[in-house]
Amino acid sequence: MSDELLTCLLRDVSRSFYLTMRMLPGPVRRQISLAYLLARTTDTIADTELVEVPLRLQALAALRERILGRDSALLPLAQLRGSQGVPAERILLERCEESLRLLLDLEEADRRLVREVLDVIISGQELDLKRFGAAAADQILALQTGEELDDYTYRVAGCVGEFWTKMCAAHLWPGTGLEGESLTRQGVRFGKGLQLVNILRDLPRDLRKGRCYVPSQFLTAAGLVPKDLLSAQNEARFRPAYDPLLALAEGHLAAGWEYTRSLPKGQIRLRLACAWPVLIGARTLRKLRHENMLDATRRVKVSRPEVRSLILRSVFLYPFARPWNAQFGKEWS
Repeated sequence: MSDELLTCLLRDVSRSFYLTMRMLPGPVRRQISLAYLLARTTDTIADTELVEVPLRLQALAALRERILGRDSALLPLAQLRGSQGVPAERILLERCEESLRLLLDLEEADRRLVREVLDVIISGQELDLKRFGAAAADQILALQTGEELDDYTYRVAGCVGEFWTKMCAAHLWPGTGLEGESLTRQGVRFGKGLQLVNILRDLPRDLRKGRCYVPSQFLTAAGLVPKDLLSAQNEARFRPAYDPLLALAEGHLAAGWEYTRSLPKGQIRLRLACAWPVLIGARTLRKLRHENMLDATRRVKVSRPEVRSLILRSVFLYPFARPWNAQFGKEWS
């Protein structure tokens, strides 16, 4: 049953990232997959819009206590389970107790790392719910500053790069010192970059939910307010606020590529598992750079054939250091 949770269910709730999870080396695959599955569980709770925000916050708080081992009470998930429109996400909540039992099966050091990263992720989800609790299509709320955006991307994704680095260092190259500050910083930026790509890609959809992750300070400098972004005709006016965020995301992903290249060359599975999301993210940014990002009728996305092509190319080029290292630059250019 545990194998099914970390394979079939993981695939059903995240088809794209599942490829990365399956490519991970065996010594870390179970721990990282479980952390991701639990993070998807908390994300499902946070995103269940049919349930009022206070109840979602209550459920997140209860799940945090269970994850951290500070409580053993059954989780109040009945209403949340019944409000899921996606079958896989309903099953994710239905089998949450099984996921928590898998957490208890981990070695103590691994369990501590999983708990630490999930604690940070949940804090970001809670902050997001509180910040946008009153948001609606006719009442768009925005982050205020670039610092708030940076903090949010760290909490929900940057911390994952930190976790990933510590877990891999403990099991794949223990005692070498490779998990130093430089690699950890790059790992944090790696995660932030992936999250920022999602934010920039999903901007039109988030706006129609009343959420604007482009900080007000950026909009004000461009002479805009959040509701102006509902019109695709404002694309040219929005570019001065949007393009710096594209550049920031590209810089974070470049750090993610350096992170990937810094990993031991013998860790082929791990390097490929890191390379794929970076390359897909870079391809997404390239598309966003040439699209009207305010057009709600078009969702920028890397197609499945493109993903397959990126994956096959990365595998084929792996034995050849120079062309393999050049992949990221070619995606962004």
